[in-house]
Amino acid sequence: MIDFGSTPPLEPFNPPNTEHLANYRRIYASSEKRAGRDGITSKEALDDYFAMYDRVGAEHVIIKARDIETTFGLKIRNEDVAEFCQENGPRFKGFAGVDPHKGMDAIRELEFAVRELGLIGLNIQGFENKLPINDKKLYPLYAKCIELDIPVNIHTSINFSTQTLMAHGHPQLLDEVMVDFPELRVIAAPPGFPWVQELIGVAWRHANVHIGLVAVRPKYLGVAHSGYEPLLQYGNTILQDKIIFGSAWPMQPVEQAIDDINALAIKDSVREKWLGLNAARMLRLD
Repeated sequence: MIDFGSTPPLEPFNPPNTEHLANYRRIYASSEKRAGRDGITSKEALDDYFAMYDRVGAEHVIIKARDIETTFGLKIRNEDVAEFCQENGPRFKGFAGVDPHKGMDAIRELEFAVRELGLIGLNIQGFENKLPINDKKLYPLYAKCIELDIPVNIHTSINFSTQTLMAHGHPQLLDEVMVDFPELRVIAAPPGFPWVQELIGVAWRHANVHIGLVAVRPKYLGVAHSGYEPLLQYGNTILQDKIIFGSAWPMQPVEQAIDDINALAIKDSVREKWLGLNAARMLRLD
């Protein structure tokens, strides 16, 4: 099993200046309570965090840095992500975060994070940078990802911050990026709501686009009128090699999310792909 998205319960990964995400805490309150978000930076919480991934047999867990200093004054440093991954064995792998508003400094920081710190991808949360997916400030970073031969995680969905635009994450904008950068390896996550079918279309059109089943409870793929039903149909058939699971812990309990996937009406071979094989291939961890 590979979890494409998790936040360790340590202070460097849970900074206090997240007012722009306050509405997320309202939306995800019950799910985060089940995941044990209370006391998130305690020693006990960290022990529980490691034990949780032992129980589910996680081979790899992806930890993501973020740099949104220009827009919201927040940075989860690449150095902290790299240190955590190095100190806690081969299970944890890191994605870099750089601020596209910083121009060439961002390019240099990304190269350093990959070549010197050993991070294996780039994390772009465009809504937090207040940039749409196809903004030309992001293009040098996309080109650098191709040069470094690393994938990029791109936010493609609604966001719940009321201090930035929902439209920044519209997956149709990713189509333009892929036309311009067909070699770019992309994990588009979360999986497109409320534009799920548009994201399916982009992933179907472009060989290098994968869909991250991240930050959404998987059971909703099997719930009528949830808006996620097409992911179940296409993810079990023509896009079965393109779905990548990520819990986004502590936004939901990891074990609950895995149980949800195991309960879905999908083929066993497809379930194995969703839970790890696709990510291992796409991230080149196999």
